[in-house]
Amino acid sequence: MGYLRRVFSATERENCRAILSTLPPSRGGSLLDLGTHDGAFAARVAERLGSDEIFGVELIPEHAARARERGIDVVTADLESGIPFEDDRFDVVHTNQVIEHLRATDTFLSEIRRVLRPGGLACISTNNLSSWHNVVSMAAGLQPMPMHISDDVILGNPLNPEHGLPHSDHGRVHVRLFTPRALTELCEHHGLRRVAMRAAGYYPLPPRLARGALRLDPLHGAFLIGLFQRT
Repeated sequence: MGYLRRVFSATERENCRAILSTLPPSRGGSLLDLGTHDGAFAARVAERLGSDEIFGVELIPEHAARARERGIDVVTADLESGIPFEDDRFDVVHTNQVIEHLRATDTFLSEIRRVLRPGGLACISTNNLSSWHNVVSMAAGLQPMPMHISDDVILGNPLNPEHGLPHSDHGRVHVRLFTPRALTELCEHHGLRRVAMRAAGYYPLPPRLARGALRLDPLHGAFLIGLFQRT
């Protein structure tokens, strides 16, 4: 379990690295970060883009307060209900591991398109339902690790290093998971044309070996990173 915990943590960091390399450098303009948490990664995204404005939306007030301390203009709101900004406001919308927490995914994606300027970009990263660790878990009769069945506790797969532990906060529960095709089709249904799709991480391999595995098998990585353009 110790090895898996280290690999999971390293893969989270690898996903962030891959997001940054996917985003166009020095694009400039305004950035909206959805699910800002404490703002640490949002600040790195803004630096990569060279954004001259950075705004955020965060559900949990304590996290939003820490993001504001980093200079991010954060609104505390529930993304299930929409995005509290005006039409055509942002050049880039970034959201990392948020869409899987939402039931109202149609609202979420249509709202992303609404607040993007024409030609604006949306970078959406989420768990990959077709990752091998999920496929193998299902074949063994176990719950896929990122597919939660309880709002209170993580259950269903004893191989999961977090098995039996409570969720760290009420915003952490996953309710919808995507394959690459499903994410692409839903985004395109809501007027977001796919520009690029890649994966990051390849369980149970550490990041350096995972990069090689993904070159041979790009469909079964741990995380999806999609770059979409408003049509």
